[in-house]
Amino acid sequence: MQTVSENKCFGGIQGVYSHASKACSCDMTFGLFLPEEAQHMQVPVLWYLSGLTCTHENAMTKAGAQAWAADHGIALVFPDTSPRGEGVANDDAYDLGQGAGFYVNATQDPWAPHFRMWDYIAEELPALIGEHFAVDMDRQAITGHSMGGHGALTLAMSLPSRFASVSAFAPIAHPTSSDWGRKQLGAYLGSDESTWAAHDSTLLMREKGFDGPVLIDQGGDDQFLDLLQPEALSQAMAAKRQDGAFRMQKGYDHSYFFVSSFMEDHVAFHANALFGAV
Repeated sequence: MQTVSENKCFGGIQGVYSHASKACSCDMTFGLFLPEEAQHMQVPVLWYLSGLTCTHENAMTKAGAQAWAADHGIALVFPDTSPRGEGVANDDAYDLGQGAGFYVNATQDPWAPHFRMWDYIAEELPALIGEHFAVDMDRQAITGHSMGGHGALTLAMSLPSRFASVSAFAPIAHPTSSDWGRKQLGAYLGSDESTWAAHDSTLLMREKGFDGPVLIDQGGDDQFLDLLQPEALSQAMAAKRQDGAFRMQKGYDHSYFFVSSFMEDHVAFHANALFGAV
């Protein structure tokens, strides 16, 4: 692992690190914010998964999460959204290939050799961070935006007891029935739609739900509402009697202005679950 940069931030350190990934068969980069408390104790960790076209840097610089994480003594992880580099498959479209890993393990060519973002986020990166940094991997929570909200929800519901809480900003909520989902799931996983269900948060909510609290914020003026299909997830949460809240925020769009407006709420939500899990 190599240190790309480290900067003092709200009393802690905002770092950027790169490493050779076995899961993705390429070099990967991630951001990690460690609050001041990490200098003398292990701290709980909140994962932030970003959306289409993003790198580790977008949320790290735009979401405003570090200030609130510092207040609560929580670490933040900002992974990249896909494998990258020479020899890694790509597509001319913004919503497939590099920058659009969709948090799945691809089984189809040309994606299968590198696009194993599920294994990277679920196994490899947590092990690396737990080994090298002062974080308590028994206290984890997860959130994300858009494609990252999809990833956060599917990981949380598929890995029981891993995360104390899950939240999402404008998640791709029902990808098996949306153009933001059918395209990517078909490309990465193939035409057998039975393999897609494990990566649809609405279907997972209907089937199993989440064993902790859930918070969803959706902008009422989001320009991608038809692609996100938030109503499907909201209905599934209600039918499952899920412990959680779905909030439609009037006038907000899909941008990081929306995300940063409610980030304080989300970090406080996760802090309550993380420190309640001690």
